[in-house]
Amino acid sequence: MKLKLKPQPPRRPKVLPRHPKKSRGALRSRARGARRPGVSLRRRIGARMPSIRRLVAGVGAVAVGAALIALLNGPWLRVTEVTWAGEQFTSDRELDRVLDPQRGRSVLTVDTRQLGERLERLPAVAEATVTAVLPGRIEASIVERRVAFLWETSTARLLGDADGTLFAILAPDAELAPEQTLLPHVVDERTSSRLLTAGDRIPGTLLATALRLAALDPAALGSTASQFAVRLDDEFGFRVAASEPGWELALGVYGTDPTETEAEAAARLERQVTAVRTLFASRPEAEISWVDVRNPGKVYFRAKG
Repeated sequence: MKLKLKPQPPRRPKVLPRHPKKSRGALRSRARGARRPGVSLRRRIGARMPSIRRLVAGVGAVAVGAALIALLNGPWLRVTEVTWAGEQFTSDRELDRVLDPQRGRSVLTVDTRQLGERLERLPAVAEATVTAVLPGRIEASIVERRVAFLWETSTARLLGDADGTLFAILAPDAELAPEQTLLPHVVDERTSSRLLTAGDRIPGTLLATALRLAALDPAALGSTASQFAVRLDDEFGFRVAASEPGWELALGVYGTDPTETEAEAAARLERQVTAVRTLFASRPEAEISWVDVRNPGKVYFRAKG
C-alpha cells in the first residue's frame, strides 16, 4: 500500500530585524554574548583624584593666605613712625591728634585717603596727602591756606583766607611779620566778634565791603590822608578813620540784610564815597572830625573844636 504525502510549502528563512541605530557588528557581538569594553581601573581612579598640578596650586594658595594673615597680624609691618611737612599755621598738636592713632596698626590697613580728608578739615589746611611707606611709616604732606586779610577782635588777631575762612589765631600782643603788616586790616569791635575763632567764616558781603574799604584810595574821597583804618562796631557798622588829618566816617552796616546782593552793596558804598568826596570838595577836611554818611542822600558832619 502506497502512501501519498502532501507536499509542504517551502519555509522562508528567518530574517532578524535591523536595529535602526546599531551597526551589524554591534548586533553580532551581542549575539555572541560579547561585553562592551570597559575603562581601566587606573583611569577611573585617576579621573576621580585631583591632579598634582591642582594640588600644588591649592597648597600654594593656602600658604599665600597664611603669609598675608601673618603680615597683617604680625609685628613686621606695624606703624612705628608718623611724620608730616608743610605746616606753618597748623599746630603739631592738631596733626598729631589725627595721625598718632595709626601707630601700632598694620601699615597695609591704614586708610590714607580718609586720613587726608580728616586733615583737610583742619582750619588752616587746604590740601593734604597721606602716604603709607613700608615697612612702617606714615607720611603726611599739607598745603595751607593763603593769608588774604587780618581780622582783629578784642581777644585775638585772626588770619583769613579769601573765601572768608578764619584759619589761624595770633595773640593780641603778638608782633606781626613784615608781610602781615601789608594785609587788609579790619578791627572788629562788635560784641559777637569776641566769639570768633579759627574755623569760623566772615559772611561774603561783610568781607567784600571790608576789603573794599581797606583798599580804598584816599584820593577817591578827595582826601589828603596817606592811609585809612577800617573798624566795625554794633552802633555805626563800618567806620573809616584817618589819623591825619584826623576825621572818621560812619558808613553803616553791611552783610546783615539777606535781600541785599553784593552788587547792591557795592553800589551803595560807591554813593557814600561820592557823597564824602562832595563834602571834602566844599569844606576843608582838616576842619571836620566826624561824618555820618550812612544815608548817602543826607550827609551829616561835625566840625572840630
